[in-house]
Amino acid sequence: MRTRTGAITDVAGIRVGHVQKSDGGWLSGVTVVLPPPGTVGSVDVRGGGPGTHETDALDPTTLSSTVDAVVLTGGSAFGLASAHGAQRWCEENGRGFAVPGGLVPIVPAAAIFDLGRGGDFSARPGEAMGYAATAAAAAQEEGHDVDRGNVGAGTGAAIGRGRYKGGVGTASITLENGVTVGAIAVVNALGLPFGASPAEPDAGGARTEDLPPLNTTLVVVATDAVLDKAECKRTASAAHAGLARALNPSHTLADGDTVFALSTGAVVLDRSTPTARQLSLITLQSAAADVVRLAILDGIAQARPVTTPAGPLGAYGS
Repeated sequence: MRTRTGAITDVAGIRVGHVQKSDGGWLSGVTVVLPPPGTVGSVDVRGGGPGTHETDALDPTTLSSTVDAVVLTGGSAFGLASAHGAQRWCEENGRGFAVPGGLVPIVPAAAIFDLGRGGDFSARPGEAMGYAATAAAAAQEEGHDVDRGNVGAGTGAAIGRGRYKGGVGTASITLENGVTVGAIAVVNALGLPFGASPAEPDAGGARTEDLPPLNTTLVVVATDAVLDKAECKRTASAAHAGLARALNPSHTLADGDTVFALSTGAVVLDRSTPTARQLSLITLQSAAADVVRLAILDGIAQARPVTTPAGPLGAYGS
């Protein structure tokens, strides 16, 4: 029997790799979610300030249906270059969309804004870091636990308009029908956990109005249920409710909130009647929202204080 870790890797075949750097002016990194070959995927982008790569390829009306890797990165739009490294690893290892003469890996990516948080604005992930994070994911054992907190793309993450540390969190849920739904989140939100008082004192002593609203929460939801590309799209859309339940505010003009949804296709849902199909999908998509909320709160809880050139960032709730 598989040992459950409460992570996205409870979905069989999913692996996660982190690479980060937090010295020499750096405070950034890359997280790669590497699914098994043949995984179907889609995405829903709802933030007003997204930084994304290859998300159009995940629209249900487009040609390809599978996803070879998902890259979550720091470095804002500059950091999207890390997706090229993940593509190179996938090509070298025979993963990709078959075309005459070779393969084109389908590697969507999304970025958070963490530029300059380590002191050097030019210290941002690139192709080499993306390749290394993908290789790190591939080297993990099946069902491995996932490092949380200030690792990978969450190394320089902050919440509450930069007042507190954010980070990487993960969670999973197993439904009564045996389907597993897991999520990993990189929490770099403008908002704070829902219900927090706006009068709460700033960790670094800075006034909120002096801090730039440059943020984003990135999420990958994975399930072992059989879903087509359109159903993955709807699952990603439903999962955004988890952001709204966890963070206040969410989906703002200054957030690039993005949710990817992946289906490994190992467990068949009950589709024996139209009603059974609807109930199966509604149950799964409701769980997707729940697990996203849990992953976001886990990322905030696992974050640790750090001092940046702009001042100290405290752990939220400490």
